Amino acid sequence: MSVITASKITIIQGEFAVIAKPEIVISTLLGSCIAVCLHDARAHIGGMNHFLLGEPSPDHKVSQSELQRYGVHAMELLINGMMKAGAERSQLRAHMYGGANIIAGLGGIGTANAAFAVRFLKTEGIAIGLNDTGGTQARKVEFRPYDGKIRCTYVAEPPPVTLPPKMPAHGGEIDLF
Repeated sequence: MSVITASKITIIQGEFAVIAKPEIVISTLLGSCIAVCLHDARAHIGGMNHFLLGEPSPDHKVSQSELQRYGVHAMELLINGMMKAGAERSQLRAHMYGGANIIAGLGGIGTANAAFAVRFLKTEGIAIGLNDTGGTQARKVEFRPYDGKIRCTYVAEPPPVTLPPKMPAHGGEIDLF
């Protein structure tokens, strides 16, 4: 679920937002993840997604609850959301952010994510404007969907990984003696 403040919608992994109001900004924080911003300048509609991985490996069976992690699903949701809001597919222009390789031990996840996004957009015939991906630093992206203006700033510290709190397997406290 997106967090909404007075004029800002903050999205996290697996989320997207489509907006056609001039006073709203969509924001996200990225490491190896990718955010794609789509904009239709004629309709004054824009949207952003944030995905963790491009697509599952061929042998990985993806459950319904895991779909939002993958760009292949996130891109379809964003494109469909844009069309539903009144955008014309032929007018869509994309800008990509993220895909950093922040943690060396994880290999080139960020690079693979960025390559997936480029392939997907080219296959769908969506023009790519700015492609600010790669490197080793996290990014904060702020997108004004109505007019398509974007600000991307580099962040010194990588974004925190948000994990659900672990519950004790035994269901309570244990006294050891």
